[in-house]
Amino acid sequence: MNPSPVSASSPGAEAGDRTAAVPAASVPSRIVPEKRVPRLRALDGLRLIAALMVAAYHYGGRDGEVGQAWGTSPQLQFPTLHTWFAYGCLGVQVFFVISGFVICMSGWGRSLRSFFASRASRLLPSYWAAVVLVTAVFALPVVAYEAVSPSDALVNLTLMQQPLGADRVLGVCWTLWAEIRFYALFALCVVLPGATRQRVILFCAGWTLAAAIAQAAREPLLDLVLMPEYAPFFVGGIGLYLVHRDRRDAYAWGIVGVSWLIGQHYAVAELWHAPDPAHFSYRTSTGIILVVTLGFVAVAAIALGWLNRANWPWLTVAGALTYPFYLVHEHLGWVAIRAYHQSLGIPSYATMPLTVATMLVLAWLLNRYVEDRSAPRLRSALSRPR
Repeated sequence: MNPSPVSASSPGAEAGDRTAAVPAASVPSRIVPEKRVPRLRALDGLRLIAALMVAAYHYGGRDGEVGQAWGTSPQLQFPTLHTWFAYGCLGVQVFFVISGFVICMSGWGRSLRSFFASRASRLLPSYWAAVVLVTAVFALPVVAYEAVSPSDALVNLTLMQQPLGADRVLGVCWTLWAEIRFYALFALCVVLPGATRQRVILFCAGWTLAAAIAQAAREPLLDLVLMPEYAPFFVGGIGLYLVHRDRRDAYAWGIVGVSWLIGQHYAVAELWHAPDPAHFSYRTSTGIILVVTLGFVAVAAIALGWLNRANWPWLTVAGALTYPFYLVHEHLGWVAIRAYHQSLGIPSYATMPLTVATMLVLAWLLNRYVEDRSAPRLRSALSRPR
């Protein structure tokens, strides 16, 4: 159970901060408490859109295990839409831009201990629950998909399964490994010494240059640490947070522009191929560039305050559901599709939204009974000074 690494993205990186820390003015001889700003609810809505893009890709935009769920290839289930669904994998890049924005926002003014506690308490409770749930469901005799070995399932609980070469319980968790490496770089270079505008700009410039050198050197260790193909999206999101702080910051706009130029290059290089009837679908280079551009533009509109009117409370709920939905939707979605379409005979055009709705309900249960109960306790335990 080891899907292609373009299978999904990782909203968990950015979905958990109900408020975000911003720096307070320094006052000598006393500790200044962190100021809090209202949640950017439009960002929650964008997360949900990106998550639905990924779901569309997994359910109708690729071949493989999902074909077993439908009984035939999604090409036959969605003769026209499958080509559009194939662009849904670019929700990965959109999520990474959002992650760069939010991690910079939430890490600014925080101690290293607080930053680590925030990230761990956000990622781990739902992740552990999803690993256990998917492992248990795939072990049922009525489920036709092969479960990973017990040893690999246990390794998955560490979030280190990909570098350790273990099979993944959740195909989408490869993006969490990218997020963890981003957290480590940001924590060591920005959070540990203390976030300032100059330090963040130097981090963005240094990472961009180092990633380009890594690409030219073709050195596996440098690729592993610096992630050339994903760095421009994280860096672009950080640049957009600097724009959010000061829309007239020319350096911030430069970071965003360079990141977009490099990011679209990597997206096209990874996802474009010449027209070929043997391929499941065909993504044009123009279409890929357009989706990447729309992702940057959407986060920029939020950074500039153009979407401040999108302040509806239900968007906060949407943001809270995005991460658990992302974790469970792919593999448990196969089970739901098989049950609805093959067992109950529901048409494919109705099975798709019904499966999405089912996964959203499951995500709500995980958020309500796992995240809301476990995350605050874990955060408090990790934040407590020795």
